[in-house]
Amino acid sequence: QVQLVESGGGSVQAGGSLRLSCAASGSIFRINSMGWWHQAPGKQRELVASVNSGGRTNYADSVKGRFTISRDNAANTVYLQMNSLKPEDTAVYYCNADVTHISRSTSVYWGQGAQVTVSS
Repeated sequence: QVQLVESGGGSVQAGGSLRLSCAASGSIFRINSMGWWHQAPGKQRELVASVNSGGRTNYADSVKGRFTISRDNAANTVYLQMNSLKPEDTAVYYCNADVTHISRSTSVYWGQGAQVTVSS
């Protein structure tokens, strides 16, 4: 079993910045890809950014140039630096991780969610 614990959400005015963190712990042999998703009220959960084990990143068009995803493999932690925030970035942000367990089985896990609210 693996747990993902998120931190760093909050409220900020448009143009401000926030940094989210997500730490994984448990029966981990290797974390493959890690990512951040967001879900606004009444909408589906959407991928914001992802990073694979080699450090290759992928971003939604809406956040390119404003958000940066990074990971610390030694700490099993993924970060999302969010700059130039806009009201439309308001959502609950979830991290996820594609984990290979010590048993060599694989599973995808989700964090508990962090509210990000951007006011105009």
